[in-house]
Amino acid sequence: MKKITLLYLFLSAVVFGVVACEALLPAAPADDALLDGPIAELTPEQNALFLAGDVAFNDEIFTPATGLGPTFVASSCGSCHAGDGKGTPFTTLVRFGQHDDTGNQFMERGGPQLQNRAIPGHTAELLPAGAAFSKFTPPANTGLGMLGALSDAQILANADPTDKDGDGISGVPNWIDAPDYFKPQWFHKPHNGQYVGRFGKKAAAIDLLHQTVNAYKQDMGITSEFDSEDPINYSVSGQAGDGVDDPEVSTAKVNAVVFYLRTLKVPVQRTPTDPMVVAGKQLFISLDCGKCHTPDWKTPQSDIAVLSDQTFAPYTDLLLHDMGAGLDDGYTEGRAKTTEWKTPALWGLGLSQNSQGGRVFLLHDGRAHSVDEAIRLHGGEASRSVEKYAKLAEAERGKLLRFLDSL
Repeated sequence: MKKITLLYLFLSAVVFGVVACEALLPAAPADDALLDGPIAELTPEQNALFLAGDVAFNDEIFTPATGLGPTFVASSCGSCHAGDGKGTPFTTLVRFGQHDDTGNQFMERGGPQLQNRAIPGHTAELLPAGAAFSKFTPPANTGLGMLGALSDAQILANADPTDKDGDGISGVPNWIDAPDYFKPQWFHKPHNGQYVGRFGKKAAAIDLLHQTVNAYKQDMGITSEFDSEDPINYSVSGQAGDGVDDPEVSTAKVNAVVFYLRTLKVPVQRTPTDPMVVAGKQLFISLDCGKCHTPDWKTPQSDIAVLSDQTFAPYTDLLLHDMGAGLDDGYTEGRAKTTEWKTPALWGLGLSQNSQGGRVFLLHDGRAHSVDEAIRLHGGEASRSVEKYAKLAEAERGKLLRFLDSL
């Protein structure tokens, strides 16, 4: 009898402990509340590669001993993209040196990116006198693989450089010179030896390898076999070097990060059936916002099976649009005009504050502190839509903003 009583007490304690722990532990966040995480249906081998890229992107912090610098902006990828979300004014980059489509005139003076920090014994860069410049807030990372899987032909189908339909909206690609290591896939369509750019504020990176190699080099001063020279502070010396053998990051690790970025899940829309959200989407379309922030796409065949034949809604056309004098910083990249910016994807917009300290910093440099302010700062090709937006009754604007917050 005594043994039975003791067993009962033991089992009761175990059950109580389990229940108590469940009560104390927070529930896992809903899938639509997070930007990070892999796309569904990866194979075990792909999940392992995704995890390796995740660790390299979010956990690896570079030091002078592992190749950081000699000049740099950040010591890790994740420090600029917390939770794979947008950056903040503290992680905003300064890009400089080009004012028209003739190319960057400051490449031998540190362009195109200012490295405003330095490892011990080295000097951080200062912005050269007379250089055109702009500030770029780091974007969210999720869903990039879907955008990268679209064909150039799909993107070019929405271009209207001469505004043939007379709607005041043109849209043009940014044709980019490919780096030596670029290996075009079947869907890349060269034009005079250049390729459609699709990543970055000015669409200056052709694919995610191009973007990743540039980020390692320009953000952290980390060399790879794709770009094996450390950043140079030309105001001090014409020589590169930080005392660490190059390349400082392996090709396998670069490829893992690229795979990670390609297979991050797409942001999940919240409350899509909410009547206000439904009405807000209808207003979004009626204001012609969808002519640049294109809602629906479908990927063609991809070398990653789960990226093939996928319908998704990023709300971007990946083209450049003239946004008017108010957003003209006098700086550009590739063949873009200084007033032209790539249409940013809107998916994940409602989660921006999660990585931005509870506030939002929108537009290319974070100058807008609300979605309403960001809309009103649009100009150029968006002027007609902004005028229509400003004339909406407050309740109607509320529906539109509710829709955007649901993305």
